[in-house]
Amino acid sequence: MLLKQTELSPKQLKAGPDDGLDEGQFQAYASVFGNVDSYGDIVEKGAFANTLKAWEESGKPIPLLFGHNFSDPDYNLGHVVKAVEDEHGLLVTAELDLENPKSAQVYRMLKGKRIDQMSFAFDVIEYEQAKSDDDEPITKLKELALHEVSVVPLGANRETEILAVKSLAENIKAGRVISAKNEEVLRETITTLRDAASALEGILPSDDEDEQDESEEASASESDEAKSGASGENPSVSDEELSKSGPSVDLLAANWKVLAMSQPTK
Repeated sequence: MLLKQTELSPKQLKAGPDDGLDEGQFQAYASVFGNVDSYGDIVEKGAFANTLKAWEESGKPIPLLFGHNFSDPDYNLGHVVKAVEDEHGLLVTAELDLENPKSAQVYRMLKGKRIDQMSFAFDVIEYEQAKSDDDEPITKLKELALHEVSVVPLGANRETEILAVKSLAENIKAGRVISAKNEEVLRETITTLRDAASALEGILPSDDEDEQDESEEASASESDEAKSGASGENPSVSDEELSKSGPSVDLLAANWKVLAMSQPTK
């Protein structure tokens, strides 16, 4: 599954009664036709015709999510009430579930123009390899299977790069040509993941240290049980003793956040 993001101009985003829509509704382009994106893909007019017909025949609405979050129902903001292809792209009219606090918050952000980007998740059904005017390899996306549309924050492209790389690998296996730009993205991603894995391995203790810790913990446990039996009280562990037992889960999580933030971005 691939993701693509569309940055809208203020005139391309309408929200609420002030823009002639019902309360809780907004209208925006989930995709635009004709422009080559950073992955060398270009969505052609008509690419959504069959999938929109399939959605209509299914009787189910196209889901509206925030940030492509499929797993958390709170991020299921509402649904698409109308989706059409025009000369510019895929124009959707969506309705937010205002009883959901997250949906209400996103609605306020849309009306205030504080968020202005849309994205959609899809599979490629039909494509064609071609050359751009600059003689660069491009992929014309001729038919797509639409899974959902999302409201996304500024900079969400970087958050979806792993999915894009995974999809790219699957498409390469299916016979698609990898462009120089996509090859560079793949190599940079592999390097970043290897550096992160090496840093995490440095945090973990060695096997010898694990065995020594287990031995020390067993001895300490026997000593605590003996003291408890003599005094008749439940054993307790001080904060100082806990700090000696190794890094806490919160500390490891903090280390991971620092590590992730320290990785170079492009």
